[in-house]
Amino acid sequence: MAQAEQRTRPPGPRGHWLMGNTPAYDDDRIGFLRRTHHEYGDVFAFDERTVFVTAPETAHDVLARTNTDFLTELAPFDARPDLGDAAGQAAAWMSARRTVWPGLNHTAAASADTRTVALLDELARPATAGEVDVLPLARAFTAHAIADYCFGRDAAGLPELLADNLDITEPFTASSYQFPAWLPLPRHRRLFRVHRHTVQTLTALVRRRRADPRPAAPADLLDFLLDADPAMSDSTVMATLRGILMGGHGIPAAAVVSIVRELAMRPELAADLRDEAGPGDAVPKARLPLAEAVVKEVLRLYPPVWLMTRTAYHPTTLANWSLHPGDEVLLNPYLIHRDPRWWQRPDEFDPSRWLTGRPAPRTAYLPFGAGPRVCVGSALAMRQLTLTTSRLAQAYTVASSNAVTAAPRFLGRLAPAGLRARLTPARRCPVTGAGGSR
Repeated sequence: MAQAEQRTRPPGPRGHWLMGNTPAYDDDRIGFLRRTHHEYGDVFAFDERTVFVTAPETAHDVLARTNTDFLTELAPFDARPDLGDAAGQAAAWMSARRTVWPGLNHTAAASADTRTVALLDELARPATAGEVDVLPLARAFTAHAIADYCFGRDAAGLPELLADNLDITEPFTASSYQFPAWLPLPRHRRLFRVHRHTVQTLTALVRRRRADPRPAAPADLLDFLLDADPAMSDSTVMATLRGILMGGHGIPAAAVVSIVRELAMRPELAADLRDEAGPGDAVPKARLPLAEAVVKEVLRLYPPVWLMTRTAYHPTTLANWSLHPGDEVLLNPYLIHRDPRWWQRPDEFDPSRWLTGRPAPRTAYLPFGAGPRVCVGSALAMRQLTLTTSRLAQAYTVASSNAVTAAPRFLGRLAPAGLRARLTPARRCPVTGAGGSR
């Protein structure tokens, strides 16, 4: 009997008699997870409804069973989520994913190279005059890039709307304890207000574009979705684009900050990237294996999505343990990516590991997730980040006064906290304007 009870729930720290493990976790999130992993193993309980996973095979098992045994589309603030409704939303999203995927693949992503470089050069200008806070600059760039990719000529105002959406989530990442949605707190009211405004704005753009004459060829992702066969409803097009906009903004921005930090600390690497990029007055080459390796290594050491959440849909198992409907499973790519069992020299930044063969078991690398809910925009994100890395090295000298001390911040999306940098334009490399088209 005692043995059966032990297999019902993974072991874990008991924490405070009233607050549980929340205070210790919020005080030092990655430190708490490291200590608990060391003491309790690859699967451990945080509280009676939450389990953490730091084993690659177990994490992949959860990701592979998403949409069947686990769900990822749950409404925020809902203490008792409607799992059936969430499963219905997941099914609708999977259908939309199959339709949108060709508009986000490698070929489609590369078609935006010229425009991406122009946007980067335009939005990097403040950093050419002096050292600036890199995160706002990176967020502005990724917001403009994804809005332009999705809405093209109708993207005006969307970067600011994306910034509002990112701002409203930050108060909720500071603490793992959340108040009920019905409490009339200012941050709750602002969250719902921005959400309504976002849905209304995107719906209006979709309807207006649908009423226009259809172009001979899609000029952006919205055109691509409006040309889909079978036709997608306005609400489905809006929801699909909203998901891509949100995922294509804050997550790549965090990665850009880490890329800037590495370039500032490694001038020899920047020189090699400059040589790979080609002439300084041109868009970097189509194939950029070193720049891509740098991006992959940044995403290994500093995965912006350093935690992934799944919720048990019905009674199921996790490794040797039982889960109940509504139990949350938190997967930790950050610790998996730095585990010496899977990686040689795991804490060392070494892009060459991606150029010389298989760096680690496939299951030990999860920057975009895995399984049926792997990030739908992964190809687009990789292309934009690779091109950004190459262009930064090609067109600028990156310098930072605090690159060494700008430690990762484990709140929301993982990025160096407070990184400041200056981008001095390289000689004989005039930056482009914001012109060009996709």
